[in-house]
Amino acid sequence: MKVLFVLTSHDQLGDTGEKTGFWLEEFASPYYRLKDAGADITLASPRGGQPPLDPKSHEPDAQTEDTKRFENDQEARNQLANTVRLSDVNADGYDAVFYPGGHGPLWDLHKDEHSIKLIENFIKAGKPVAAVCHAPAVLLKAKNASGEPLVKGKKVTGFSNSEESAVGLKDVVPYLLEDQLVEKGGVYERVDDWGSLAVVDGQLITGQNPASSTAVADKLIKALS
Repeated sequence: MKVLFVLTSHDQLGDTGEKTGFWLEEFASPYYRLKDAGADITLASPRGGQPPLDPKSHEPDAQTEDTKRFENDQEARNQLANTVRLSDVNADGYDAVFYPGGHGPLWDLHKDEHSIKLIENFIKAGKPVAAVCHAPAVLLKAKNASGEPLVKGKKVTGFSNSEESAVGLKDVVPYLLEDQLVEKGGVYERVDDWGSLAVVDGQLITGQNPASSTAVADKLIKALS
């Protein structure tokens, strides 16, 4: 079971002067869920090297057992510091791809040509594509075999408009993910803010928010078994 994780390389939160990146829990929880299930994991990012960590996801109230495990796991920390360049990977070498969220993907992975092609190739090969929280933004520009938006007619989820409002970033993000998924023809599903939701439709596995990261990983493991 070979799984590719693709992380953001974007570290600026719009014009606020604040930093963003990937959300630690959304990386750590699926990483260990899959690793403990026997997966061989490769980490990639558009620029390669150390992807930026959203500093808010490193604050005490955002920590979980998995993030604490990561902090004490030098091997995993070294692996994260040395992600391969996204342009150097292809779908052939992996059984699935997983995208952790954080606000970063809204800016870079959403329009990254290598990422879009990678997703389309995973779908063509009948392999699962999983993304959580803001990371379903990576699906927005991908197309299906008919040349239509990949999410058209598909049940999907992702960070909701009300959750974006709750964190005070509705006017900072370049677009609202819920709105964009609907605009592309996705059948958007959600639960109450901060509740766990993982949605599976064919090869697409999406999660609503950080609390959904473990559920997405479990659905991915099920799809691979």
